[in-house]
Amino acid sequence: MTTLLVACGAGKASTPKLEDFHFPVDRFADIEILRYRVPDFETLNLKQKELIYYLSQAALEGRDIFYDQNGKYNLCIRRTLEAVYVNYKGNRKNPEFKEFTVYLKRVWMGNGIHHHYSQDKYIPGFSADYFATVVKSIKPTTLPLAKGETVDMLITRLTPILFDPKVYPKRTNQAQGVDLIKTSANNYYEGVTQQEVEDFYGKMKNPADSTPISYGLNSKLVKKNGVLTEDTYKVGGLYSAAITRIVGWLQKAATVTENDKQLDVISSLIDFYRTGDLKKYDEYSIHWVEDLLSQVDFVNGFTETYGDPLGMKASWESIVNFKNIEATKRTEIISANAQWFEDHSPIDPRFRKETVKGVSAKVITVAMLAGDCYPSTPIGINLPNSNWIRHEHGSKSVTIENITEAYDQASLGNGFVEEFMWSDTERKRAKDFASLTNNLHTDLHECLGHGSGKLLPGVDPDALKAYGSTIEEARADLFGLYYMGDPKMTELGLLPDAEAYKAEYYSYIMNGLMTQLTRVQPDKNIEEAHMRNRQLIASWCYEKGKADKVIEMVKRQGKTYVVVNDYMKLRTLFGKLLAEIQHIKSTGDFEGGKKLVEQYGVIVNQPLHAEVLARYQKLNLAPYRGFVNPVYTLVKNEKGEITDIAISYTEGYAEQHLRYSKDYSSLPTNN
Repeated sequence: MTTLLVACGAGKASTPKLEDFHFPVDRFADIEILRYRVPDFETLNLKQKELIYYLSQAALEGRDIFYDQNGKYNLCIRRTLEAVYVNYKGNRKNPEFKEFTVYLKRVWMGNGIHHHYSQDKYIPGFSADYFATVVKSIKPTTLPLAKGETVDMLITRLTPILFDPKVYPKRTNQAQGVDLIKTSANNYYEGVTQQEVEDFYGKMKNPADSTPISYGLNSKLVKKNGVLTEDTYKVGGLYSAAITRIVGWLQKAATVTENDKQLDVISSLIDFYRTGDLKKYDEYSIHWVEDLLSQVDFVNGFTETYGDPLGMKASWESIVNFKNIEATKRTEIISANAQWFEDHSPIDPRFRKETVKGVSAKVITVAMLAGDCYPSTPIGINLPNSNWIRHEHGSKSVTIENITEAYDQASLGNGFVEEFMWSDTERKRAKDFASLTNNLHTDLHECLGHGSGKLLPGVDPDALKAYGSTIEEARADLFGLYYMGDPKMTELGLLPDAEAYKAEYYSYIMNGLMTQLTRVQPDKNIEEAHMRNRQLIASWCYEKGKADKVIEMVKRQGKTYVVVNDYMKLRTLFGKLLAEIQHIKSTGDFEGGKKLVEQYGVIVNQPLHAEVLARYQKLNLAPYRGFVNPVYTLVKNEKGEITDIAISYTEGYAEQHLRYSKDYSSLPTNN
């Protein structure tokens, strides 16, 4: 989207003040939509701004890919809903139309018909009859009809998918004792069983291969004429139309790189997209992790595997960012001491890395979110995921500070800490230190936690199967928690005093035992990997520390509170659990991982859950938050030369998604 703004300074938008970001852009269902600011964007040079612009365009071109990965009919459903939303001429004040609007906004938030976090299917608040009425009321030419399909046929096809709770109930199923592939609605597999998937990829793997590719990462596994076949994501393959456009913007980005290393990163990513060759992906990953000079950085591609119940196939995502130079001093201290942390880890020495290589960390300012990182986004990233690349070439970690800033600003004075924290002591620590200690825990989690430890020779990186993601997140969290309470934190100047770490310990345990339950539907158990990880840690420590009353659950005036009585003993428990989980990871102990996760991470205390939900409801808070992106516009002079990149923060939530659907929708509707 290019705009000709003739005057040299035209189109520039000053960065809004911090207080301008206190209030949500939109609020619906269990979602609150926020803005994030991009401080210091105007201090970048023109070449860096152009690079961010081109990388942002490449990011937005992948949007349809993620929708399709999340469900076979998501693109058809989204386009049908959007057609009605834009073209409906009837009564928009009708309560059912209002519910229709909420449902569409939820689809945008979840990049499909399932909740972005719980993975449960959204059930519309409007009736199937109303859906038929509004779809029939608009011109058929505005609808995503298949060849030869009538409007009635489209309605008949989509109605059970939308309204029947038994049809595609779970995007990614993690329940024990069922076929995880057949019971998951995601679009990574078609016509295959879990056993067939495990056998298919198991035959490919060679235990003696010290540099294995990430099998199945960028493909859909389907059965054609009784034969299992991979449809690879690449130019000329699956998702070709979108990938071709991504490559086009990456080629433009390659013309304005900051240095040769950054050019190597972009060029190798283009090679991977063109070939679909996972060895090329490893080459790209190595170039990316070794680029430590560039201020502008990005992630673009098939990256994280949380959406696959077996943890192999990756969702498409992108984040465009630049280094926060001042805040990065904190993470540079951590990465400079990586070997000390590894050497003093409370795990079996067999599982420690003898030499920590290439651990780099920085604090970033995100400039664009896309795919699996939009509208909901992580606050930290550690990549690459390949164990052998981590071991031989290192890893790169980031903490996204302008996102945590947005969360903090939106939470000011919302009543949460007053309702759930035990006393003024915990509340004062949270006020004084929570922002700092939360960011520091993220730094330690991403920079050192994920990058620590090693697998024993011959251990399959996918040995933990459905439990792998939870175990890995618990391992990284525990590494960070254990060291938060170490005197090394104050010695290195990372914490202001020896008491500050307690803010993170209390918040983490309270969240794991209680307050994260606001994100779980009544009578449900926990399935999302990060939530399982947090409950696993908190519940294990609660149980193992009972004899010493390290943690207590105390009733006061009919309300349950978490009380931490001994923070140093809690730290010891974190260390013991880290040792146990590292053993499971390093040895590929599937049964050990399964037992730990199922015993501590899954089952919800339903009476406590009901209490927490009732208390949270009174606060009128949304348990989930998403974001709208800023808008970047090329500024050109009369000669057509780029003179600046303007940034704007005024686009609304619905406005943004409708524009994205118009400008970045290249894939055919899957009918």
